[in-house]
Amino acid sequence: MKIITLFRGDGIGPEICEAVKKVLEAAKCPIQFEEFDVGEAEYLRHGALIPEAAFESIEKTKLILKAPITTPIGKGFRSCNVQLREKYDLYANIRPAKSLPNIETPFKNIDMVIFRENTEDLYVGVEKQIDENTVHATKIITRRCSERIIRAAFEYALKNNRRRVSCIHKANILKMSDGLFLSIFNEIKQEYPTIEADAYIVDNACMQMVMHPEKFDVMVMPNLYGDILSDLASGLIGGLGLLPSANLGEEYAMFEAVHGSAPDIAGKNMANPTAMLLSACMLLDHIGLEEYAEKIRHALYEVFVEGKTLTADLNGQATTSMFCEAIIEKL
Repeated sequence: MKIITLFRGDGIGPEICEAVKKVLEAAKCPIQFEEFDVGEAEYLRHGALIPEAAFESIEKTKLILKAPITTPIGKGFRSCNVQLREKYDLYANIRPAKSLPNIETPFKNIDMVIFRENTEDLYVGVEKQIDENTVHATKIITRRCSERIIRAAFEYALKNNRRRVSCIHKANILKMSDGLFLSIFNEIKQEYPTIEADAYIVDNACMQMVMHPEKFDVMVMPNLYGDILSDLASGLIGGLGLLPSANLGEEYAMFEAVHGSAPDIAGKNMANPTAMLLSACMLLDHIGLEEYAEKIRHALYEVFVEGKTLTADLNGQATTSMFCEAIIEKL
């Protein structure tokens, strides 16, 4: 029995957590959760986003399944995600965007995987007030962090029979920082002669993604571009409610839905748990329980194909509970 640390999050987090737990139980996955309340409500109650017991659990299990957590904009506490990524050196943020059956989108057969460097770039959060009208933010790109995310993207492509890795950058303007990232990509691609490699300036990449998404397979990029382009990719497949992610380091791993905590629909039994469920499937793959992950994905796809029990964000009328029960019925 594998023990996993579960963060219930806030907003819709607890609801989609319950749905995912029910599906995993129905699939008879040999896992057990140590559950913790984290996020804004926990911060207001006890003055800490994440209780100390939760950190102790992570350091024991080394695996986290995390629901969305509210981060205030422009004030208050720092992002819980950023805190966890830094503390456990979760340097590779992997976000697969794959078309789901029976979801109306402008493009069919989307299948791209975004590798986002997770620990540096502007997300180091170093800002300095120069005067009352001027703020400077520090962008950090290092060889060490660039090498490991780029190599991770190529290794993934090799292992999963992917044809191409594309580097996304802004080296035409940021000649030193993004220039370093691009030059390291050009070095490392020589080690993988069977994988095609190309590069796009980030603004061109955005345009190409919404005009010719079939051009992209595996994409690797610094932190900020990864955040933006992965949300764009979610739009190609039907929205953030469908996009899972993994945050991997050498020792620890965290899996989470990409979307936010959606406090406006919290407690209304309306949330779509698909992204959280697919993130749990990525976790199962990671710990060698691929057959359970495939069984769950198959059941989920059957619900989409049937199209009778979809949540409101997918133009359906089903509640979170109804959607969850439909997946369990297919299992």
